[in-house]
Amino acid sequence: MSLRGLRSQAALAPPTAYTGSETEENDTPGVLTRQPSQDVGDKQSKQLPTLLHRLGHNSSILTLALSDEFIYAGTRGGEILVYSLRTYAKKASIEGHRGSVLGLCLSGDQELLFSSGGDRIVNVWKTGDLSRQACLYSSYDVGDVFCVAYSEVLRTVYLGAQNTTIQWCSHDQTSTKRFSGGQQVPTPGGRGKDFFDSRGPGGARTPRPADADIVPKHAKGGEVIEIGTQNVKHFAHYGYVYCMVLAKSVPEVAGQEVLITGGGDGVVKLWKLDAKNDGAPEELYQLDDGREEGHSIHSVSVEGTFLYAGRSGGEIDVWDLETRQLIRNLKAHRDDVLTICIGGGFMFSAAVTGYVRKFDRQYQLQFRMEAHQGRILASAFKHHRRRAIYVTGGSDSTLAVWDVSDCVSTPISTMKTTNEQLVDSLAKLVSYKTVSSDPKCALECRRGASYLRSVFKNFGATTEMLSTQHGHNPVILARFKGNPASRAKRKKILFYGHYDVVAAENKAKKWIVDPFTMEGIDGYLYGRGTSDNKGPIMAAIFACAELTSEQTLGSDINFLIEGEEESGSRGFEEAVRANKDKIGDVDWILLANSYWLDDRIPCLTYGLRGVIHAKVQVESSHPDMHSGVDGSAELDESLKDLVMLLSTLTGKNGEVKIPGFYDPVLPLGNEEQKLYDDIANALVHRNPELGTPAALKKSLMRRWREATLTIHRFNTSGPDNASIIPRLAKAAISMRLVPNQEAAVTAEMFTSFLHAQFANLESNNKLTVTIDHQAEPWLGDWQNEIYQTLEEAIMDVWGPIEHTRRRSSVAQPRVTIPNSVASESSDSYFPLKSPTTSNLLANSGNADPPSLALTPLTEVTSKLEDLAARKKSPSSKRNSRDAKVAPATHRKKPLYIREGGSIPAIRFLEKEFDAPAAHFPCGQASDSAHLDNERLRLANLYNSREVFKRVFRDLPRK
Repeated sequence: MSLRGLRSQAALAPPTAYTGSETEENDTPGVLTRQPSQDVGDKQSKQLPTLLHRLGHNSSILTLALSDEFIYAGTRGGEILVYSLRTYAKKASIEGHRGSVLGLCLSGDQELLFSSGGDRIVNVWKTGDLSRQACLYSSYDVGDVFCVAYSEVLRTVYLGAQNTTIQWCSHDQTSTKRFSGGQQVPTPGGRGKDFFDSRGPGGARTPRPADADIVPKHAKGGEVIEIGTQNVKHFAHYGYVYCMVLAKSVPEVAGQEVLITGGGDGVVKLWKLDAKNDGAPEELYQLDDGREEGHSIHSVSVEGTFLYAGRSGGEIDVWDLETRQLIRNLKAHRDDVLTICIGGGFMFSAAVTGYVRKFDRQYQLQFRMEAHQGRILASAFKHHRRRAIYVTGGSDSTLAVWDVSDCVSTPISTMKTTNEQLVDSLAKLVSYKTVSSDPKCALECRRGASYLRSVFKNFGATTEMLSTQHGHNPVILARFKGNPASRAKRKKILFYGHYDVVAAENKAKKWIVDPFTMEGIDGYLYGRGTSDNKGPIMAAIFACAELTSEQTLGSDINFLIEGEEESGSRGFEEAVRANKDKIGDVDWILLANSYWLDDRIPCLTYGLRGVIHAKVQVESSHPDMHSGVDGSAELDESLKDLVMLLSTLTGKNGEVKIPGFYDPVLPLGNEEQKLYDDIANALVHRNPELGTPAALKKSLMRRWREATLTIHRFNTSGPDNASIIPRLAKAAISMRLVPNQEAAVTAEMFTSFLHAQFANLESNNKLTVTIDHQAEPWLGDWQNEIYQTLEEAIMDVWGPIEHTRRRSSVAQPRVTIPNSVASESSDSYFPLKSPTTSNLLANSGNADPPSLALTPLTEVTSKLEDLAARKKSPSSKRNSRDAKVAPATHRKKPLYIREGGSIPAIRFLEKEFDAPAAHFPCGQASDSAHLDNERLRLANLYNSREVFKRVFRDLPRK
């Protein structure tokens, strides 16, 4: 079967269930002409590599190329995917071929990317803007183009084809037929495959697919070049030309480029390139181990004067190019070896079995691992930011990025504050089940706190564990001291966070990963606590550590990291008060414990609602009774009393009836109203399904700056049947408070009001009101120095934020607001209700990524030019309504937001230390904190670290 056949079949066939040894001889398909010289077996001596990230797609990954900053992946669907090596975010998806993308090659300067495919063409792309510079096709009917290589010295492209030819095209060749501009050009690959799709008996031909003539979306622009008949080496192999590579280490022509090819005939050939003849290849010699035909060469790699060839049947040939001798024949796998690469002095082989093996220079097995649930079709090795990585692609439609840092012969000195170390430390912290609400996790909470303390200590911070009352989880106090030269001017910043998390179980398999084993998938880190709040804490620690190493930390940074925030901050206030002398004076307070409004625009939080949790209980002196036996108008029923009592708390539109409840609430000022206008306009521009800006503004104001009262649940005594009159009835109630409302005062008003209303019932039952928890609301000064510093840092780190209006592919209900409600201001607390919710905001922000962000930059330019032209035309309004993508705008400033949730510690810390607080959200709206599949985007983790770094460095200068 051909390589293309293997790769096409790979995306359709389920993975084979293998048993026994992967290299077991009797499991190898086909009959070998002779026994391999060594069977390496399944033993391994080294620890398996770490999976850094897995990237999913909807079709098989057939070929890979790595630049210094990007992964380029060719797919069975004809796309070239571009991922960032730093954040693993998808940067582009190029629809470049009508058939599978079978070969990728980067130029030496990484400015050009060459792709070949099943549509019989080679495309040349500029990596800067991902525009197509040229399209090459042959004057012959070549079939699939399996591989491509580029000589930067000769400025010549080489390709290996299904029709056994090697062809080439020199940039400077004058005899080449070129088409450009407005010329009528042929459609490359549009002809019928005369050689491979010949007519059958009677002259009949299989009908062509209906989409056979469709040009891929981005396969446009640049020169169209026909490779002349003089640039073809017929029967270069007696079989398909599967692979090729350029090398300069062949002894016969040392220092000159040699083209090395492998084919379906089982032979490796070396070709000298004739610079005087437009780079034409001339055969130097061939490497043939003498076996029968049928054992194809699927992959070749060169290191120094050694050549490695991956074969059918699971074998690898190792050749010495100085003596042209086969020095090793390894039975590495039990089925075809489709890809080999060399890195750090080690050889990596991958096979259709889904397994990867690594061999040292003595060809001893270092490890064996299952990398994909299917065939491994491509692999590549790269040193990226001082870390050795190995990337694999398979028929399971995924890319996997592995940390193989042990593949460095001479260890590279690495800074301990690298992004990779940041991710490693976060993964370790996530692995501790620090669930403060579960007594079974008490020991894990202590271990997690101990590990976090060790991270502080390793970076030079002075640390101490502050004990809490009643055996609650300890508070970590850690201090990074600023540069001694600035001692007289140093400010003190208190960073608050929490290492505890809410519970996470996966019995229902709703998590895509183990909640306490962090995994990177599609640019996100999944795991409980990644976003709330372990990721932001770790980003802040690493920011301090790097500033300390650079001696640019201009302030003292005190960390207060508690372990009970998810349980109401039990014992935190007492621990802080008891250790206030150790903590010292504080100038600024900073926390990062919330999220953006959507997934696109960074935010700064300047307000939080407070909360009071209460229980209201009515209890009778009589036992549970039967309504048919004892029910009468003379009986004071506890549940009936409770319902009547609770009905007095609220009125129409949720208005709270407690006298004086709203009196302390601050009016909406003009400056704050502008912040709401900015939020509403920004979000509606991006998400038109949210309705009008006025509607969204009203919804946000109701949830952020209006106090509310909610009845959560009822509980009654007695058995659960319809005939019981319960002895006891109770309800859980919460009140969300807004700034200027004091929690203690409001709780007293609430209790007094209920007792007064209960007295009016003249009931013989007993009322008990219990305040279980209360947290103060908070309002920060968004115009002070710390917010100015945060804003500048965000603008500097995130840069221009693409702000494109889009239309969701899924119909969303549109909000219609009457004129009386759509006005920008209202004196009433209770206008007509707006249905906009936080879920709608999050889902809108997390809908399909902006179309402009995942297309080549030339398409962006084209769309903007088209939209500009439409604007000038008489029908521009109609066209604008029909357009899927509106003009892209950019903003740099973050949104200033308030939140409806509560954080008990923030207002307490402000009062205790007489210092202003600021809140910097690190996560996106879709992070699913407290829910299944909590995650944090890598780009947010890295950029948050940079924001913290600038704030810790620059705030004292203000």
